[in-house]
Amino acid sequence: MNFPNFPEKYENESLLNPEAMFAFRQRIGHISITKPPESLIVCMQRGLPERRRMRWRNPLRHAGKIMADLYLLKKTSGRVAVLTNLGEGAPMIAALTEELIAFGVKRIISFVWGGALQPDLKPGDIVICDRAIRDEGVSHHYLPAEKYSHANLELVKQLKYSIELYGGSCQVGTTWSTDAPYRETREEVMQYQSEGVKTVEMEIAALFALGKFRNVQVASAVAVGDSLAHLRWDLPDDLNPIERSLELIYVAAIDVLSR
Repeated sequence: MNFPNFPEKYENESLLNPEAMFAFRQRIGHISITKPPESLIVCMQRGLPERRRMRWRNPLRHAGKIMADLYLLKKTSGRVAVLTNLGEGAPMIAALTEELIAFGVKRIISFVWGGALQPDLKPGDIVICDRAIRDEGVSHHYLPAEKYSHANLELVKQLKYSIELYGGSCQVGTTWSTDAPYRETREEVMQYQSEGVKTVEMEIAALFALGKFRNVQVASAVAVGDSLAHLRWDLPDDLNPIERSLELIYVAAIDVLSR
């Protein structure tokens, strides 16, 4: 993609202020906390943290609603927050995450159901993304135009270790972030397959760019669900392996961010 590069965009402050927006949400009662969490889990699988078996192991305290549900993990004494039940796509997730960064969050792990591009990936496989192709719009408002945005590699390493410690398996690789899932063409898939790109989703490139811009550590994982690897859209027959992997990533992320 050939996005224009406007250097002044990265030097000048926006007229809109995420600190002021978060303070406004507190003032009108949408947010009930005054002490910022140190870390944030962005769970893009609706309802996962509220599942009975998840809440029994990792109890939550509801801390507010900002076009999504914000929880605090009780066992971390509020040091780790969970943002969930939010819509898909980079603009909303980046905006809400930026508000929480403005509040004080310093480390972020996100996870999502995504599509496979490589034929060896099957439903439930986990890919921790070390970089993302910026085929969405949000990242280009945070960083100069280039092909990739990048994860924090130390956080990637810790997340991989934690997933394996809990008995899971995962691999590290590149993802393709796009705003237009119904415009993922045969030509694009073939090109990215040839480059070794593993997955496709909608948000990760923006989160990596936001992390770089705001000097915050970000890592992201994809649980493989559907697939474009055979140049057609294959939907999974069994959702259970995907759900187990999403739950595993969640538990591993809590482990990493609780340290």
